[in-house]
Amino acid sequence: MTSLPHVRTPFHTPTAPFTGRRWPSRLYPGELAQTRWVRADLAADLHRLSGLPAETVENMVLCASEMFANACAHSRSGEDVEGRVVRTLHMPTATTIQVAIVDDGQRTDRADFQAPQTPQHTIEEWAQAERGRGLLLIGHLADRWGTRSVLDFPFCAGLGTVTWAEFTLPEAALPEAAR
Repeated sequence: MTSLPHVRTPFHTPTAPFTGRRWPSRLYPGELAQTRWVRADLAADLHRLSGLPAETVENMVLCASEMFANACAHSRSGEDVEGRVVRTLHMPTATTIQVAIVDDGQRTDRADFQAPQTPQHTIEEWAQAERGRGLLLIGHLADRWGTRSVLDFPFCAGLGTVTWAEFTLPEAALPEAAR
């Protein structure tokens, strides 16, 4: 009797980019220890997109982990025992892909809500700074990034913040029809 190796077919075959593509949202506890799962899950989800260069995947994973760490450190997501962070991934157009982190909102130990923003420092101040480089890194790696309130009503400020980073796909990753 001969034994033949069992070849597993992939659970998800990578598919071409298209406008409106969405991946399932992922929910994580607001603990920094979950960062490795955020990174691994995003890399697995991005693997389902054919033609995406490894460098773009690495940049997106790094940006998402920075945004996740900020949500844990600066929002109620990391303060509360039941704090949560949501990660979304979608393609607003056939040539762009956007990763976003949604936090649980304003911390109760802070008086005023502040949306994430890159601190303004001189080169000498950056050399001495121990924190604050995450958003600077996102600004450098992503083609566009920003923040917005979860709910777009003035009286809902502080209920949650969406921090997003958008990346343009290289032309080689695009199907012929989208070029």
